[in-house]
Amino acid sequence: MNPEEMREALEAIAKEKGVEIRQLAEALVVALESAYRSLEGAYEHARVEINMQTWKPVIYVRESDEDGFPVGEEFDDTPEDDEFGRIAAQAFRQVMSQRVRQVVNINKYEEYAGREGDIVTGIIQQSDSRFTLLNLGGVEALLPRAEQVPFEHLEPNTRLKAYLVEVRRSDRGPQIVVSRTHPGLIRRLFELEVPEVVEGAVEIMACAREPGHRTKIAVMSNDENVDPVGACVGSRGGRVRIVVNELRGEKIDIVPFSEDPEEYVMRALSPAKIKQVTIEEETNHAEVIVHDYQLSLAIGKEGQNARLAARLTGYHIEIKSESQVAEEQGFDIEGGFDIESSDLEGAAGGNTEGTGGTIEIDVESAAEIDVESTGGVASKEGEIASEIAASEEGEIAVTEEGVNDGEAQLQPEEAQASQSQN
Repeated sequence: MNPEEMREALEAIAKEKGVEIRQLAEALVVALESAYRSLEGAYEHARVEINMQTWKPVIYVRESDEDGFPVGEEFDDTPEDDEFGRIAAQAFRQVMSQRVRQVVNINKYEEYAGREGDIVTGIIQQSDSRFTLLNLGGVEALLPRAEQVPFEHLEPNTRLKAYLVEVRRSDRGPQIVVSRTHPGLIRRLFELEVPEVVEGAVEIMACAREPGHRTKIAVMSNDENVDPVGACVGSRGGRVRIVVNELRGEKIDIVPFSEDPEEYVMRALSPAKIKQVTIEEETNHAEVIVHDYQLSLAIGKEGQNARLAARLTGYHIEIKSESQVAEEQGFDIEGGFDIESSDLEGAAGGNTEGTGGTIEIDVESAAEIDVESTGGVASKEGEIASEIAASEEGEIAVTEEGVNDGEAQLQPEEAQASQSQN
């Protein structure tokens, strides 16, 4: 093959494989050395040089002494084309093909080696019980079953975005591992759709995810003129809707980040309305109190909302309803206030003997009872009635409707009965 034909052949290979002509020239040098050494009578110490202008190869050799070391000056021992036999030509083809594959694999590895944590788009080729193959364009990526979203149906020949987890070097080319469950996928998808995140005006502080079900992210604005939640949601929800569609319908909660731990925990538990949060920094524990009718919403389906909030904030969150807190403090929500007799001695004039366990309280004493001091807690309808046993002859009913600024009123019928008895 003359130098001009060799140059044209290498340029065609470089264009097809996507490699540089210089890399193919290096592969050509190795292939020619291997072909020369396969010739009969070839010198042991030989090297090949190729002039990049003329593309004419020259083989320089040196004599060897008795111990096999090179001696003397180099001289040209380039054989003619017709001197390369079948064995030399076969050795040249094998070495050249091997070196070209190595060059291509090295280039592919270097292309993806520094992209861990990035997002890639590929076409689904095939899927089985172990993994799914994605074609990234000249290289295949492996999506293991453990990195796939449960119950997500992957149709062949459809485009799919995935998170690049790992790139490994191997003799058969780079092994690329991608994921659809990694929380970093959420960050990268928002970076694609929200310019403020890329520019740094909005920052994603934390992300908690249960793949295929729900995701919570906390965002913060570095620009007072930019609303972080609104920037991520977009006009009429357009930006977040694109992310949700890419995740095949996975729900996304976007909450504003706060430096105040208590406020942050409250926001993380949204959409539930939180009454009180108590933080114990030493134990990394957060006690949350919610209204009774908000308890199930705060916990979420199968505890999902509470788990995501705990991962998002980093606190161990314990959620209690008002009823649970009241019971722990010694109150009976269903039957009324659980009040010890010693607590009412002042209202009953200190006389609790001979009543058979029932405290005798007159109207004036009952009116002095402060309902709030007894730890009363309203239910979600605000209709909890508290009954207090009064005397052997009759009862005095104290209801929430009849309590105004700590004053108790008698029901009309019971008031008449009490007056007739007196």
